Amino acid sequence: MMANFVNADRDTDYLFPPSMQDWLPEDHLARFVVEVVDQLDLSELTRQYAGRGSQAHHPAVLLSLLIYGYATGVFSSRKSERATYDSIAFRYLAANTHPDHDTIAAFRRRFLPQLESLFVQVLLLAREMKLMKLGRIALDGTKVKANASKHKALSYGHARKIEAQLKAEVSALTAQAEAADQAPVVEGMDVPAEIARREARLEALAEAKRKIEARAQERFEREQAEYQQKQSKRQAQRDAGKKPRGREPEPPLPGPQDRDQVNLADEESRIMRYPAAALSSATTHKLG
Repeated sequence: MMANFVNADRDTDYLFPPSMQDWLPEDHLARFVVEVVDQLDLSELTRQYAGRGSQAHHPAVLLSLLIYGYATGVFSSRKSERATYDSIAFRYLAANTHPDHDTIAAFRRRFLPQLESLFVQVLLLAREMKLMKLGRIALDGTKVKANASKHKALSYGHARKIEAQLKAEVSALTAQAEAADQAPVVEGMDVPAEIARREARLEALAEAKRKIEARAQERFEREQAEYQQKQSKRQAQRDAGKKPRGREPEPPLPGPQDRDQVNLADEESRIMRYPAAALSSATTHKLG
């Protein structure tokens, strides 16, 4: 009986234009971020773009990327840019555009006071909607010691304390983002430029496969010769009336094995094999 698999077709075009509204479930955090940002007054930001010659990414898009990034632990502008390609949520937030990391970082630095104020507004709105968290950001005010009285003045004072707490939280997040932009970033997708295109990747993969298969054949022929030599030696012992010592050797397996490898940068390079004792000692030293 043949297995019944879900079809994974990456090449056939859609019969109808796809909609970004189909990309995420209704209760996804990215949808909430977009909807809240759409309710904010961004006129102080948009006014400063008047008269610019080239098209710019809308502040609502960049602000949404920053807020969602902070809420999910993505602080680096480079990682945010990459996420607009790799992450469905970030791609939804950017409306299928791809602001580069310089644009995202410059936007944050240029409008830092306004952005922190707007971010606090988002958190306060989320809290008023009875949300306990926005991604990883706690909104319940657990760090604030408040009087349990229901008196309005005390309630207002408690709300001010929570707002101050959220402001401090946002300041810490923006500082973390600035630090992330100053630090070197290891990209999650590390494909050398010379094999970045699909055709080049397929050609490189085919060449690598050919080399692995050729080395596998060389290995098999060498191991087969060694196997036959051992068998001949054991047969000679039997012919002499002696019982061969040790376990019967196993014949080698043809074709590539898991240990076969090829280094695309240097085909003469191999992963070196270390004795188990030396490896154990090195590992213990590193952990200690």
